[in-house]
Amino acid sequence: MEEIDRAIVAALTADGRLSYTDLAEKVGLSVSAVHQRVRRLEQRGVIHGYAAKVSFEALDLPLTAFVAIRPFDPSQPDDAPERLAHLPEIDSCYSVAGEDFYLLLVRVAGPADLERVLQEIRTAANVTTRTTVVLSTPYEARPPKIPLGESARRPRDGG
Repeated sequence: MEEIDRAIVAALTADGRLSYTDLAEKVGLSVSAVHQRVRRLEQRGVIHGYAAKVSFEALDLPLTAFVAIRPFDPSQPDDAPERLAHLPEIDSCYSVAGEDFYLLLVRVAGPADLERVLQEIRTAANVTTRTTVVLSTPYEARPPKIPLGESARRPRDGG
């Protein structure tokens, strides 16, 4: 990927609501050049969406937990993600290396809801669970550090 594309991705990762005008100013290109590059990055799948960062506490989902799961019988089909997809409390599902097969990020209103969801997970996927409750979140969903060469850091004209 070209350095200027990396700069565009870095800027949009930090603030996905940047206007093309502001983005062009940040990376030193014309508005039309930035618009074309963003469209190409989207077509190539480098940028595959834009999302709002929300306060889960404001949505009455203040309890976050990580739930590690592993099957009772590892010889059975590995279909836990499909079996659990219907549970809206599961924010993310990660396939992981190690003793566990998947790590689930769960967001619920409180301990009773967490207990209910854990039972639903165990029943639906025929798995054992190990749960870690989050006490606080100093940071999350940080923009990735995208390495840039010196030329991408300096504004330039054109596109």
